[in-house]
Amino acid sequence: MSSTLKPEDATQLFDAVKWAVSEEKPLDIHGLGTKRTIGRPSQHEFSLDLSGLTGVTLYEPEELVLSARAATPRAEVEKLLQDKNQEFAFEPPNFAGLLGADSGGTLGGMIASNLAGPRRIKAGAVRDHFLGFSGVSGRGETFKSGGRVVKNVTGYDLPKVIAGSWGTLAVVSDVTLKVLPAAETELTFALEGLSDEQAVAAMSEALQSSCEVSGVAHLPEGVIGAAATVLRIEGIGPSVEYRLDKLAGMLKEAGPSEKLAEESSKELWRCVRDVSFFADGSKRPVWRLSVPPMDGPKVAQAIAAKCDCRWFYDWAGGLIWCEVPEADNGCEETVRAAVAQTTGHATLIRASQAIRAAVDVFQPPAPGLAVLSQNLKSAFDPKGILNPGRMYAEA
Repeated sequence: MSSTLKPEDATQLFDAVKWAVSEEKPLDIHGLGTKRTIGRPSQHEFSLDLSGLTGVTLYEPEELVLSARAATPRAEVEKLLQDKNQEFAFEPPNFAGLLGADSGGTLGGMIASNLAGPRRIKAGAVRDHFLGFSGVSGRGETFKSGGRVVKNVTGYDLPKVIAGSWGTLAVVSDVTLKVLPAAETELTFALEGLSDEQAVAAMSEALQSSCEVSGVAHLPEGVIGAAATVLRIEGIGPSVEYRLDKLAGMLKEAGPSEKLAEESSKELWRCVRDVSFFADGSKRPVWRLSVPPMDGPKVAQAIAAKCDCRWFYDWAGGLIWCEVPEADNGCEETVRAAVAQTTGHATLIRASQAIRAAVDVFQPPAPGLAVLSQNLKSAFDPKGILNPGRMYAEA
C-alpha cells in the first residue's frame, strides 16, 4: 500500500480513516500543505492527502452563506466572493510568502489554524464565522455539526472546537461559512515617528472612538523605514472620509501624519495581514505573540534586550509579530519569559524542522486546561491517529 492515502470523496475519506484507526496507523493530514511547517514535525506512518476534496457545493449571496469541500483552494473561493462584492470578514492571512509555500492554502487549513488578520478586532475570529462541517473523528466515525444558519443552537457548538485544532480532533470533509459584504472603499490614516508606547496609546484612543476603525497597527522604525502607526477605516465613501477626518482631528497632537488612498491602503494592510515584512527569503524564526495591548511594548522590548530581533504590532498592540535569530532554539526561552509576564501566549509560526522538534511550538497549556485538552483529544481521537505530535509532544 502507498504511504499516501488520497480520498476523492467523503466515502473514501471515511474508509481511509476507518482503516487507519483499525490498524492504528498515525496520519499526517493536509490539503495543499501550505501550513505543514507550522507545528511540531508530525509523527506519522501515512499521509492523508485531502487535495481531492474540492469544489463549492452551495453559495447563496443573498443569505450570506457558502459551503464547500474542505480542500477547496482559498483563492478560488475568494474570487467567487469578490465577484459578488463579498468576503471573509475576518481577513484570513496568506502565509505563502512568509513560509515559502506555493499557494494561499485551503478552506480546511484556514479553519484548522483559526488565524485571522487585522480586521479581527472588529469582525471576530475564524471560529465566529464557521457555521458547520462534516467530518470523520479519530474513532473512525462520521459526524456533522452546525448548519447553514447563523443562529444555530442545536447541540454542542463543535465548529468552535474544531477551529484552531490543527487537524488533531477530526478530519473535516465539508465546511459551511458565513460571508459578509465587502466595504465599498477604505482609507488609512498614518502617524509618523511614534515610539511603541505612544503608538499603543494612539491606537487605543482610536479604538475607543466612534470612528469604527477596522485595522490598527504599528510598524517600528526599520520595518518599512521610519516608524508608522496606521489606522484603517472602511465603508461607504462619504462615511469613510468623514470618519477619517474626525480621527485626524482627534490625533492631531500625536505627531506628523498623512492619508493613504485606497490602493496604497489595501497594499499596506495586505502586508500587515500576511506578515510580508518578514517574507524576504530569510529563514529566521518568526513568533506570533498574543498579549494584552498595553503590555505589547514591554514584551517586545524584553525580547529585544536579549535577542537581535525585528517586530511589529497588529490589533492595537495585542498581536506582536517578532522575527528572531535561529540561535538558542529561536530564542524560545526569552520569548516565553517575556510573554509569561502577561496573560498572553506565543506560537512559533516559522522555524526550521530542527527547532520545531526541539521547542514548544504552541503555548504550553496551564495544568487545568491541559487536562481538558487531553480529555477532548481522548474523546475525539482516543488512539492518537490524527496529526500526532503536531501541537504538543506525545507522552
